[in-house]
Amino acid sequence: MRSIWNGAISFGLVSIPIKLVNATESHSISFRQIHLDDGGRIRYRKVCELEDREVTTSEIGKGYEDADGTIIPITDDDLAHLPLPTAKTIEIVAFVPADRIDPLQMDAAYYLAAGGAPAAKPYTLLREALKRSQKVAIAKFALRGRERLGMLRVVGDAIALHGLLWPDEVRAPEGLAPDTDVTVNDKELDLADALMDTLGEIELEDLHDEYREALEEVVAAKAAGEAPPESPEPAKGGKVLDLMAALENSVRAAKESRGEEEAGEHAEVRPMPARKSARATPKQAGGKKSTSTAKKTTAAKKTTAAKKSTAKSAQGTKKTAAARKTPAKKTAAKKATGRKRSA
Repeated sequence: MRSIWNGAISFGLVSIPIKLVNATESHSISFRQIHLDDGGRIRYRKVCELEDREVTTSEIGKGYEDADGTIIPITDDDLAHLPLPTAKTIEIVAFVPADRIDPLQMDAAYYLAAGGAPAAKPYTLLREALKRSQKVAIAKFALRGRERLGMLRVVGDAIALHGLLWPDEVRAPEGLAPDTDVTVNDKELDLADALMDTLGEIELEDLHDEYREALEEVVAAKAAGEAPPESPEPAKGGKVLDLMAALENSVRAAKESRGEEEAGEHAEVRPMPARKSARATPKQAGGKKSTSTAKKTTAAKKTTAAKKSTAKSAQGTKKTAAARKTPAKKTAAKKATGRKRSA
């Protein structure tokens, strides 16, 4: 990788020669401006206002415009002799825990390469010291015409430098939070937690720029003289009227997308179903059971009636027998009485 800046890391009395290398690269597709009538390129030409002619790069320098419009020329030699200790040095000023750095301050990222064999030992010493302390180094350095704030941390076997914005360059988020009183209940928080757990983690390496891929398809189709692919219908947005329902649906959708939805398992909270009436018509579910129950009831009634009828018949028979026995007893009693009198 090509270095963009050469200097040294100042670590107390230790000086570490390094080379600064870009740690990131852009894969964005860039466009050219063209003339719509004939497709010709539109170019910007650098013209001197005083001479009204185009000038070359070698004729162009730097200048500072004063408040009254006066241009003060500034040469590269002027910038090289700035009274700054950080002009060619990354000066470490402190070591702090990594969580002390607000991500809002993070700017461009660079790798620091050891500048030759003599730098190997002090470079490795700084790297291992950062590892063991679990801290990051705060440094000041000058790059592209101005002094910057930076953070040094270990990435693999290398030391990375993150440019940091100065604290006064980060705006405070005043007036951005909702100005109305909002109460979030525990059930809503539980559903939000469930959604976070369902979405889980992801390997950042699996993420890719879908916009760029779609743009490449459009460019390829146009180059081949074909119609560009049609974009899918955008999802219809709307106002969220029921936050709980939206959270429940989100949890269910996330589970289904990950194949985690099990039979009978739903994240959505549903009300208990109303109880069915005991009198179900034959057309309703469970009608057969009602018919069977009716048949059993009818049979039971017939059995009970038959038992009662049998009992009545038995009682009548006993009464008849008793009636027949009574006159016989009376006759026998009369004969016995007559015999006693004769004697």
